[in-house]
Amino acid sequence: MTDIEGFILLGGTSSRMGCDKAQLDLGGKQFVERISNALSDVAGLVSVVGAKEPISDWRLPNVGDVYPRWGALGGLHAALAACNSDWAAVVACDLPFASGELFVRLASFREDFDSVIPVQDEGWLQPLCALYRRDVCLPAVGDLIESGERRPRALINHVNARLVAASELSDLRDSHLFFMNINTPEDYDRARKSVISDIGSMT
Repeated sequence: MTDIEGFILLGGTSSRMGCDKAQLDLGGKQFVERISNALSDVAGLVSVVGAKEPISDWRLPNVGDVYPRWGALGGLHAALAACNSDWAAVVACDLPFASGELFVRLASFREDFDSVIPVQDEGWLQPLCALYRRDVCLPAVGDLIESGERRPRALINHVNARLVAASELSDLRDSHLFFMNINTPEDYDRARKSVISDIGSMT
């Protein structure tokens, strides 16, 4: 899909994890490698946003923040500002179970919308695992930041958003893991157990 570029948002201090989450290993690949591989199913180019120093192993371009220290919404703005395609697929680095099948499904809902955002069963929006139309969303995010807003989910009130219900993704493999957010050592331990369990179920 040549009209989509992929962006992995790093950012954050990883204070609860105690180390850089992006470089954690899961199933033999670092989080960024897993997400980059998944994004490659829909994106011709994948970049990271907000790397404090280049990671040569990733071999991915690094995009700097336009609004430093503005959190996830600042990272989304940086991705959209750097995007040279019609759409940006944006993913936080602490969602290592997001899959290529997920991004293909989300991309299929783009027609007539400006953003495509998954919604979990509990009603939680996932704006950091979503697709955004650059020409509409970039100025909208810029306006939100200038107004002092910091929450990515605020964008849905300013663009034509396609909210994707969990039931529209539930047939995909490991859909229950897509939005497992890895923030703490306990989260990481659960993620590794999920990978081991999945490997065991395939043998």
